Amino acid sequence: MSPCYLRFWGVRGSYPAPFATHMRTGGNTSCVEVRCADHVLIVDAGTGIIPLGARLVEQDAVREVAILVTHYHWDHISGLPFFEPAFTPSWTLRFFGPGNTEMEVAEALSEQMRAPYFPVETETWLADVHYLHAKDGTIEHGPIRVTPFHVHHPGTTFGFRIEVAGHTVVYVSDNELLFLDAPIDQRLEESDLDTGEHELLVQMKEEAKRASLQPFLDADILIHDSQYTREDYARKRGWGHSCYIDTVNCAIDARVGQLYLYHLDPSYPDTQVDALHREAQEIIRRRGSALRCEVAREGLVIPL
Repeated sequence: MSPCYLRFWGVRGSYPAPFATHMRTGGNTSCVEVRCADHVLIVDAGTGIIPLGARLVEQDAVREVAILVTHYHWDHISGLPFFEPAFTPSWTLRFFGPGNTEMEVAEALSEQMRAPYFPVETETWLADVHYLHAKDGTIEHGPIRVTPFHVHHPGTTFGFRIEVAGHTVVYVSDNELLFLDAPIDQRLEESDLDTGEHELLVQMKEEAKRASLQPFLDADILIHDSQYTREDYARKRGWGHSCYIDTVNCAIDARVGQLYLYHLDPSYPDTQVDALHREAQEIIRRRGSALRCEVAREGLVIPL
């Protein structure tokens, strides 16, 4: 295996889906490992971090990891109570997540490990725990450099632009790409608009689109929320997730090299995920794009 790689340990959104019909895609929730030589960066701590932790304690080369959490919804932190390195004294864990102070981040991560939710608190962790700060807007973990940015999802939620081994990897697990389109479109449909207001609204919509593309521009790899079909998104607009069609079009517009459809709805079996992938490929073909698009599947390793 390449000394620098990315590996998917959890690809589902909302809740784990350990069903026989889901195993080709995977059933664990969000967790991605980025490794460069002996430096390991973990992005999100859903249930996928549990098998990753078990793998880490079996080896001797690494005894320190950085863990970046996009936000504190349970599907992104529920693996932490079972992360073996946290209970091993020879390990060092460095956390980063939404919060103005170290105490706020620590409180958010430890809340789920208190009675009545869980019998073992973070105070029982044996690892050496620290918290990272985004100095000058960036985080550095060995040769890996990360720039957090805000995305459209309930509560404070980050995406991460990761520079590693000469590659740019953008990770956005939860993001509603068309968050601002609905209120603008609704206003555009109203009959009492004058010409000036109509033009202003059209301009606002274009500016919102350009702003949403900015963090993704020219990324080598984009891992992005693709949770809903068109039908499900119509029913769940405003919930903070994207239709996979919008994700594909965004990646094309942002000149992304490789897109991985991620944070897949836990109700979608492998057959439905495969159908979404085929439609994504057809969108790319119709638009004449060179974008490469794959499904983020649990266990998939991407050499960097």
